[in-house]
Amino acid sequence: MKKITEIPTNDKPREKLASKGVEALTSKELLMVILGKGIKGRDVTILATDILKIIEKEKENLTIEKLEAIQGVGKARAGQILASFELAKRYLIKPEQKINNTDDVLAVVAEIRNKKQEHFITITLTGASKIIEKRTVFKGTINYSVVHPREIFSDALADRAAGIIFVHNHPENDVEPSETDKKLTKQLFDAGKLLGIEVIDHIIVTKNEYFSFQSEGLLGL
Repeated sequence: MKKITEIPTNDKPREKLASKGVEALTSKELLMVILGKGIKGRDVTILATDILKIIEKEKENLTIEKLEAIQGVGKARAGQILASFELAKRYLIKPEQKINNTDDVLAVVAEIRNKKQEHFITITLTGASKIIEKRTVFKGTINYSVVHPREIFSDALADRAAGIIFVHNHPENDVEPSETDKKLTKQLFDAGKLLGIEVIDHIIVTKNEYFSFQSEGLLGL
């Protein structure tokens, strides 16, 4: 059997990665970096192009056998590509989270319940109540002039969110809302109504307790 001879890679994608960062690379260039080298008669650019076609066609159904069918991609390289995908999936792709009730919200923000500074968090949701993004928009001694509806809803609009939940903690462990809390909640509720984004709840948490504006019927008051 004739031995496959590998040839050096085109270093341009690697140079681009080093100078501009991995985000600047195209999908084909990312594959070229993973592959490293082409084979005699088929350089790394051609290999990456063929592999990308299979990836786009098969997506979740990609297998070692399908990759091996490409000329120049052996079992080792096919395994390398699949391993790269699996590693990214485990560490970078967020599992879907859905908010069905207040307990789900409390689980998502559990880390702020013992904080010694106030944290103001927004959770944007799809129409099916799946979490789009959780953001800490402010931390410290909250001056509500900085927790402004304009800044909060700009992110929600960018997310194309259907709904939003607000959560903040009271480090002093008094769960009752202040007059400022009530005023801010009303401002946020009115802003959401104007923008077509439903304000689902504003929850105050302490170490052991919570207060839900929605449950208490105070969201729009």
